[in-house]
Amino acid sequence: MAAIRVAVRRALADLSPGGPVLVACSGGADSLALAAATAFVAPRLGRAAGLVTVDHGLQEGSARRAAAVVAWAREAGLAPVESVRVDVTGRPGGPEAAAREARYRALADVAGRCGAAALLTGHTRDDQAETVLLALARGAGPRGLAGMPARRDLDGVPLLRPLLEIGREQTRTACAVLGLSPWDDPHNTDASYARARVRSDVLPALVRALGPGVLDNLARTARLVAADNAVLDELAVAALADVRHPDGGLAVPALAALSPAVRGRVLHAWARELGAPPAALSHRHVTALDTLVTAWRGQGAAHLPGGLRVVRRDGRLATVVPH
Repeated sequence: MAAIRVAVRRALADLSPGGPVLVACSGGADSLALAAATAFVAPRLGRAAGLVTVDHGLQEGSARRAAAVVAWAREAGLAPVESVRVDVTGRPGGPEAAAREARYRALADVAGRCGAAALLTGHTRDDQAETVLLALARGAGPRGLAGMPARRDLDGVPLLRPLLEIGREQTRTACAVLGLSPWDDPHNTDASYARARVRSDVLPALVRALGPGVLDNLARTARLVAADNAVLDELAVAALADVRHPDGGLAVPALAALSPAVRGRVLHAWARELGAPPAALSHRHVTALDTLVTAWRGQGAAHLPGGLRVVRRDGRLATVVPH
């Protein structure tokens, strides 16, 4: 529990003064331990701490689970406390992606409404190790191997993950010490989900073969790659400004002079500027743009998500305006 409180204190130390911090809590061991630690630490830093739980409505008894989390949070002195029901039907992607998108949308809405200084989630070192393995298996590249950032922006609110260096067993032990009864999400053991298979089969096999240090090593890999990515992203921001053509396109000679790592990030950022949906924009789309720069033989347009087309014309990349 002390290690978790120290992690929370470090995460809150650099926040601007102002509104409460909100813990996103499912009732599982990770988020429950985080909420308990935040309820202890935040007031000692002169800051209010609240909680929000999201009911996806995907399992029998989910409303009762949400109500139990709310009741516990109020007893623990957290305020404000909110439960939000979301509808995941009709959203793009598989069930995991749909639930995640709905959850973060709901969390952002509550955080904005409460004027929250930050939103905290209970992702642990083990979650980070799983994320790195899944990214590696999918060929996600450096951005995927960087895993989950300890801090990112969620609609203008800092989203913090204080427990990325805390093991899952530590959160379970903390709950036991505090007399808390965490909820075990059945989706975490459902073999139809890739992450559940990694959790139940792949990571235990790696630990048996390579020792328990493999979890720390995978999480460390994410931190190291994230640091490198940050530098490359800064270079790409400057490079994108340098290669812009006055008509809004990109100058091919300037693009060709960039290193492949920076050029790929420039093309990715430009595609997003054009309106390509980030979730649908993949490595193959960026590769198609890169081919127009480095291996152009008069070929036609590169097709991007969202119905966008990019062509090489008069020494620049430009979008084709549909008629």
